Amino acid sequence: MSDDELEELRRKKILELQRKIAEEQQKAQIQQQLELQKQALLRSMLTPEARQRLANLKMVKPEFTDQLELQLIQLAQQGKLPTPLTDEQLKRILMQLQARKREIKIRRI
Repeated sequence: MSDDELEELRRKKILELQRKIAEEQQKAQIQQQLELQKQALLRSMLTPEARQRLANLKMVKPEFTDQLELQLIQLAQQGKLPTPLTDEQLKRILMQLQARKREIKIRRI
């Protein structure tokens, strides 16, 4: 390969890497905006105590809490959830979810 061809390959590779970096930054920015919107919605639909309980739960079970937050937002948008949701109501919801998980029984024969 000649020097010109090598330089052209390098230039294309650099452009491709720059494009990938720009796409990743854009995705990160979009995710950050979505997270801010989600937090704003939760702030408007939960009492401070309920938000604190969710924050504590998020430290222990982040995936579960993310799904729960999305479900709470969907229910609130459908009008099936009282707003603002108190800590006691959130506790009841969590207990119902926990009870469903405990129903699974494995019997060995």
